[in-house]
Amino acid sequence: MTDDMTITVDNDEYVLRQDDDGLQVGRRVAGDVAWLDTVDLGLLPGPAREALENGDSSNEALLTAVRGIAQAEEERGA
Repeated sequence: MTDDMTITVDNDEYVLRQDDDGLQVGRRVAGDVAWLDTVDLGLLPGPAREALENGDSSNEALLTAVRGIAQAEEERGA
């Protein structure tokens, strides 16, 4: 994945960006991106990593992974 990928999970828009540290996950709000977390790509299931490589923003494994990352960030903030 070379560019940002935008996906919609449960009516929220997320931006995914791969860098040297892993996968950055951000939530798009009013045109801006609030970066939530950076996750080691090795922690994602194989099908989610494949979806990232292929740019498949509708892959269920990837959607589930992003949903879990967002939920974890929400619980940390509570």
